[in-house]
Amino acid sequence: MQRARNRLAIVLPISMGLIFILLYMSFRSFKNAALIYANVPFAATGGIVALFLRDMPLSISAGVGFISLFGLCVLNGTVMVSFINEFQQKGKEARDTIVEAASTRLRPVLITVLADIIGLLPMTISTDVGAEIQKPLATVIVGGVCFSSFLTLFVIPALYQWFPKRLLTIKQSNFIVG
Repeated sequence: MQRARNRLAIVLPISMGLIFILLYMSFRSFKNAALIYANVPFAATGGIVALFLRDMPLSISAGVGFISLFGLCVLNGTVMVSFINEFQQKGKEARDTIVEAASTRLRPVLITVLADIIGLLPMTISTDVGAEIQKPLATVIVGGVCFSSFLTLFVIPALYQWFPKRLLTIKQSNFIVG
């Protein structure tokens, strides 16, 4: 158990760092990577609050739930930022672009969240054999997805126009390959 906790203490920060690196490589923009990555602390907060409300310890299965949760919240954030970027490339004004992208992604994000919650509900309320492993994992994901979906739908679009574009966007031509 102690070895597993020590290994998780190494794997969790590494996975979070890799997520940010992959986001940056994907978008070639610190702004977009930072906006999407902002989902991770909110999701973690939601998972921790859910564990606290259910009076569950931070176990190994909860740690695995956090890793899964980070992937889900980054996916939702990536979809939102990609839509905003796509609408902005069409030449629309920033505010109109953000409102249109957020309203377009509202239904898919909510459906994804509801599917996650409904799919994990049996694990969260289970009392059968093995429930002590399933409950923390499902609780973390459900609590975190609820928190991060709020951020994805409302906060990311609002923050998108606050970031100064010329300071945080690094163009591909600035890279030296060698």
